[in-house]
Amino acid sequence: MAHEVFCVKLKKQLPGLDEPPFDTELGQKIYDNVSQEAWRQWTETCKMILNEYRLNPARREDQEVIVRHMEQFFFGEGAVAPKEYVPPTH
Repeated sequence: MAHEVFCVKLKKQLPGLDEPPFDTELGQKIYDNVSQEAWRQWTETCKMILNEYRLNPARREDQEVIVRHMEQFFFGEGAVAPKEYVPPTH
């Protein structure tokens, strides 16, 4: 049976992740509360954050910045784009 969650981001019952994304308390919290769709949205947001702030995911300090953004994205007041960020116009 598929793992379903009430997604904190999208506010509805949806398929959850197949497994926790990290072996941490936050990873478990995401597994229990975040849908596949919201996770996909986060990966797009994360790419933007990496580019805007020129972060290197291999650096510990940068990982902490990414985790703070992730917690904000899922469990805070919503994702806060960098103030310099200009959304692409289609």
